[in-house]
Amino acid sequence: MDDRERYQQGMQVRRAVLGDAHVDRATHSASEFTKEFQDFITRVAWGDIWSRPGLPRNTRSLLTLALLVALNRSDEFRMHVRAAANSGVTRDEIKEVLLQCAVYCGIPAANAAFQIASEVLTEAGSPNVAEPR
Repeated sequence: MDDRERYQQGMQVRRAVLGDAHVDRATHSASEFTKEFQDFITRVAWGDIWSRPGLPRNTRSLLTLALLVALNRSDEFRMHVRAAANSGVTRDEIKEVLLQCAVYCGIPAANAAFQIASEVLTEAGSPNVAEPR
């Protein structure tokens, strides 16, 4: 697969997981400075990693949530909580991941993640996770 094909595959997966509105905002707001980064994450994160057959998307989504808790990346965590429904993740699965993070990442990290996830899930107003914005 060449870079163009990888980009196209990555964009398809990125849109499926994050939603068109989010991806459109990210790509349209890219500047001369950031456009190569947008290309890079589309090809590598979404075209190479998220497109691999070794794990289902819901597992990749749950892993991403746990890693973002561990790294204290609240903005990305918020975005991926919203996007989790597109990968088939439920509220209960998010809760279980955050409880697991409390043990391995620490109570303060999990506490902050529960706060953010609660806000996002309340905004969603449904039994499942919110749609990406």
